[in-house]
Amino acid sequence: MSDQTPLLLVIALLPFVGALLPGIMIRAGRNACAAFTAVPTALALIMLLILSPAVFRGEVLQFQLDWLPQLGLQASFFLDGLGLLFACMITGVGLLIILYGRFYLSGDDPMGQFYTFLLLFQGAMLGIVLSDNILLLLIFWELTSLSSFLLIGYWKHLPEGRQGARMALTVTGAGGLAMIGGMLILGNIVGSYNLTDILAAGDLIKASEWYIPALILILLGAFTKSAQFPFHFWLPHAMAAPTPVSAYLHSSTMVKAGVFLMARMWPALAGTEAWFYIVASVGLITMCVGAVIALFKDDLKGLLAFSTVSHLGLLTALLGFATPMAAIAAVFHIINHMTFKAALFMTAGIIDHEAHTRDIRRLGGLMTLMPITFVIGGIAALSMAGIPLTNGFLSKELMLEEAFHVHLFDQHMLAAAVATLGAVFSVAYSLRFIFHVFFGPVRDDYPHKPHDPPFGMWAAPALLVVLVMVIGLYPAIVEPLVRVAGAAVIGTAGEMPDFHLKIWHGVTPALIMSGIALAVGAVILLAFTPVDRLWTALRVPYAKAIFDAAVAAVVRLSRAITEGMHNGAISRYLAVFTVATVLIGFLAFAGGGLSAPDRTPLPIPPIVAVGWLLLVVATLAVVALHRHRFRALVVMGVIGMMISSGFIYLSAPDLALTQISVETVTIMLLLLALHFLPKDTPVESTTARRLRDGVIAGVAGIGVAALAYAFMLRDVSTISDYHLANSYKGGGGTNVVNVILVDFRGYDTYGEIIVLGIAGLAIYALMEALLNGPASRRLRNTDYSQDRSRDRHPLMMVIATRVMMPIALVVGVFMFLRGHNMPGGGFVAGLVVSIALLMQYMASGFAWTQARQKIEYHSLIGWGVVIAGLTGAGAWLAGKPFLTSAYGYLEFPPIEEFEWATAIAFDLGVFLCVLGAVMLMLYSLSRIARYAGETVNVDPMDYDPAQRVADEKEAR
Repeated sequence: MSDQTPLLLVIALLPFVGALLPGIMIRAGRNACAAFTAVPTALALIMLLILSPAVFRGEVLQFQLDWLPQLGLQASFFLDGLGLLFACMITGVGLLIILYGRFYLSGDDPMGQFYTFLLLFQGAMLGIVLSDNILLLLIFWELTSLSSFLLIGYWKHLPEGRQGARMALTVTGAGGLAMIGGMLILGNIVGSYNLTDILAAGDLIKASEWYIPALILILLGAFTKSAQFPFHFWLPHAMAAPTPVSAYLHSSTMVKAGVFLMARMWPALAGTEAWFYIVASVGLITMCVGAVIALFKDDLKGLLAFSTVSHLGLLTALLGFATPMAAIAAVFHIINHMTFKAALFMTAGIIDHEAHTRDIRRLGGLMTLMPITFVIGGIAALSMAGIPLTNGFLSKELMLEEAFHVHLFDQHMLAAAVATLGAVFSVAYSLRFIFHVFFGPVRDDYPHKPHDPPFGMWAAPALLVVLVMVIGLYPAIVEPLVRVAGAAVIGTAGEMPDFHLKIWHGVTPALIMSGIALAVGAVILLAFTPVDRLWTALRVPYAKAIFDAAVAAVVRLSRAITEGMHNGAISRYLAVFTVATVLIGFLAFAGGGLSAPDRTPLPIPPIVAVGWLLLVVATLAVVALHRHRFRALVVMGVIGMMISSGFIYLSAPDLALTQISVETVTIMLLLLALHFLPKDTPVESTTARRLRDGVIAGVAGIGVAALAYAFMLRDVSTISDYHLANSYKGGGGTNVVNVILVDFRGYDTYGEIIVLGIAGLAIYALMEALLNGPASRRLRNTDYSQDRSRDRHPLMMVIATRVMMPIALVVGVFMFLRGHNMPGGGFVAGLVVSIALLMQYMASGFAWTQARQKIEYHSLIGWGVVIAGLTGAGAWLAGKPFLTSAYGYLEFPPIEEFEWATAIAFDLGVFLCVLGAVMLMLYSLSRIARYAGETVNVDPMDYDPAQRVADEKEAR
């Protein structure tokens, strides 16, 4: 390994950063949009070329950035020969696709959106080939599925585009889920999630009992991504995407990702019988199935799509052979396939663009009308067929040579025969592409008169065809790249073979097999018409139809389960959830992992027994009285106060203060809400259902009690000792509970106050919708005149709350300031002040109190969250993690020295958010009463001397 190379991180991030440019630059024109899309891709390619000399010297470049160091996870990247090959393919072909797409896309296509999706996809692919952490690789792997979904469904107005995108996402996404399991198993076997560590532990992995499950799961991910049989059907349907996307996906990116994964994992997983039989067999079957189907496809892109399936099968078979020379042949064919397949798809796009059709039956005679396109497409197709003097011929010879030496199922010639059969049909569909499209008479019924496109559209495929011929004639030019990439594939699992890429190897079995393929393939093309009729008569089942039927069956099953279980009754959901929880808990208890008790129960003081008995009675009373809402609420208040007493008894004053404050505020708000609800809850459950629920609740309660009792009888190690030891020296406070809330677990508290603020805003929004919706008419028609006291705001209560107000505010400030070292804190202080304000509303009425409100409750919530967030972010300035507290001591003569901690600012945010949320809830509920026509007083009390004199006169 070499030293840290930050350029790797830059290369991986460049496409994602560059994805911000197309959407902006499209406003400057299509040329500017394409140019600024090419910039990040070109920069990434240049950086790769800068790093390439070190890779060719045999170095492995690496960069590591701590991600989650506590879990041993890093964002790690590395670059070896295999990574360099694929990264250069991704960026190099990406540049050509950007150029081609500029001229291919019409003015009606949103080019900025297209290039944004393209760069996101490019970044995901670069992440896969450069990742040195399998968890990071999995993230990029799933990103390719998501970004390819956007690209395949780019023409979302076409039903086939939407269907193709969904199918690709479904199949590759399912394979990705399987692959996640396999990768996690590998990480568990090796004890590391770094890919370099896993590749170096091949013997350990293969000796593990978990090797087969990991192998199958990982291969499922690779096979689905690279469209291997029986998952091959999704790839042709991805052809609904624009041709630039098809060319990119098929030549150097998405479908090659599965091949890359098999090549990358070769040192760790290859070399066993399981690898050989699974990978080689699937590869050979896919090679033949794809080639046969491709021959009979009348759509140009459909033919090329199935030809890609066939060549991916060829690559998979080579990697499955698991010999070093087969790995070299696979690397060489990856390069060659990239050149001719991208050129062929671009050629198909040119024909479609100019002739307005891709149907081979409506084409022919294009050699005369489109000579430049004919030369480009013809040479690329000859390479796909494996004709001598093209690069496809060279790698096909290496493949056939390796197949000849493989013994598959103890049969010497079985692999060679299957490979030759695949090569036969490869020749046939390649020749069909040439002769049925370009040869023959010029027709007079083209949908559009075809002609060669402008230079910008044929420049990219022309460059690729030049590479086809240069590599075919001078293969030594790519030998260093093949050698260094092949060495990365083989790794320590085998010895690097001595090989030289050249045109003539003499008369070998591979040459004979190749000659047979050329001859038979040409004969099949000559007899295409009767062969095509025979194929049609066979009525071969389509994999897509099988897939659609399977999806429909799953949907029906899911709908039946959903409609059977999710009937809208929350009682059923709670019952299922509770029963499942109880069963899991029972299994845990029955597992025998519970140690013997090492504590004895303490004696129970009489007062505690009485308190416990009152708690039980109150709990049973809630069950008995739950339909009478007011009585149930009173009893619930009793339960809350008894729990608070228990906290006090167990020396938990912070919890007791919080419980009492929350209980008081909750009861007051619920009393206000009950004012607008019926007195009693109607009976909606049958006796049988109530009995069922009672049994479930009782069993669950017994289970929780048993769990608590088991813990209390045993010594358990907790994090409490750490908090007690570090509360003062780490957080600067002697109140351990408060230090936990604002420092050790400050992020949790921050999230909780945000949730509390959201709850307040949600209630406000619901009331807004209620008061402005159809229900508002019912509120207007409600008679609130009955059962209402004429003295709604009694004099004594008004005076009492006026006296309590300043006292409560002082108590709230006191609780706030002492919270870091004594029981208290921002949460309790916010509740205390909320109670003081709630009493003003209750005593003097909503209108009178609201008229004296100077600060919006929404603002209190917002400022609370902002202050707490800024306090946490301030720790970054000191190089500390988010929400790390700082403290010190200040002295202001003649006042004695006192402690000052940044946690007080965080507590201030908590205080403001709690106060704002509680008061906003009250404000929201109170609006109902005003909207319903309840009278309001403008004075602090209902007392009106003039009205009293009038009443007395009337009484006399």
